[in-house]
Amino acid sequence: HVQLVESGGGSVQAGGSLRLSCAASGYTYTMAWFRQAPGKEREGVASLDSEKRITYADSVKGRFTISQDNAKNTLYLQMNSLKPEDTATYYCAADEGCPTNSAWLGPGYEWNYRGQGTQVTVS
Repeated sequence: HVQLVESGGGSVQAGGSLRLSCAASGYTYTMAWFRQAPGKEREGVASLDSEKRITYADSVKGRFTISQDNAKNTLYLQMNSLKPEDTATYYCAADEGCPTNSAWLGPGYEWNYRGQGTQVTVS
């Protein structure tokens, strides 16, 4: 079992930046971030697999960057040019396999592991 612990959320004005971190207790093939805002469906944000393939949701392309520090077993999400519509609880997630983009970008994908979430509020 892999434990994921997020940190780095907070409140920021539109146009600002935040960096989220996710400390993982073990190795998985794919790691990702997804978010969920009140009253809205869950949305995949970005994923990174062990072959360094990266995928972003269209809504965050050019503004968010996913990266990983293997030595620290930590996943990051650098969020720039934040917009009010980015307001959500952000979750770190991990999977032993390699889900298709159509699967994990949508609202219904069940990751093997997920963190407790960290709130991001953009005003």
